[in-house]
Amino acid sequence: MTKHSTAVLAYGGEHRHGGRIAVRVSACHYRGMEASLGTTLTALARAAVATGFEPEPAAAEDLVANLAGPEASAPLAEPAATFVTLEREGELRGCIGSLTPQRPLAADVVRNARAAARDPRLPPVSREELPDLSITVALISPSEPLAVDSFAGLIDRLRPGTDGLTLVGQRRRATFLPSVWKALAEPERFVAALLRKGGWPRSLWTADLRRAVWPEGLIAECYTTESFTA
Repeated sequence: MTKHSTAVLAYGGEHRHGGRIAVRVSACHYRGMEASLGTTLTALARAAVATGFEPEPAAAEDLVANLAGPEASAPLAEPAATFVTLEREGELRGCIGSLTPQRPLAADVVRNARAAARDPRLPPVSREELPDLSITVALISPSEPLAVDSFAGLIDRLRPGTDGLTLVGQRRRATFLPSVWKALAEPERFVAALLRKGGWPRSLWTADLRRAVWPEGLIAECYTTESFTA
């Protein structure tokens, strides 16, 4: 199993990952977790996708009982925000997650893994694809508001490769997880692509962003991630 500190992507950008389906779940206040828990999370995500094909998929607590030892049970019961991304042979097959804790960690992983396998933007994952699944569980830290009121200020505050970014305003909301930096390494392109993803006016994200007018009510929040890959 491989552990990454900021290796997850909120798809709306793209991420390429080596040759098999990758399942990712994100949350950074879990930085420093034991590798054994990461192994449990990736196994749980895999089991969730596999059992999702059954008429009555197993509940999260039943999967945990089969996979997790006593030392992992307590963290799995804590509320957490996670993202699960599926890839196969380097192609995105689904990405679903949550930015704020809404349920216990184990339940969130199970929910998002199964939902990602049926991402409405893509054909559903088939049972035949299961042997090719590669799994990354990424945990998302609590979001922190950025005290900025200009795109120049936002661009200068971002840490490429580290920060995930959420923009909220005008009844719109969009996020990019930190691994989007792999495809959009320059902060201006990163922010412009997120504005485009969120449906903000074309005149905004095609402009010289540093000089563009900050929309009234726009809020920027950042977070980091920690991920586990198997």
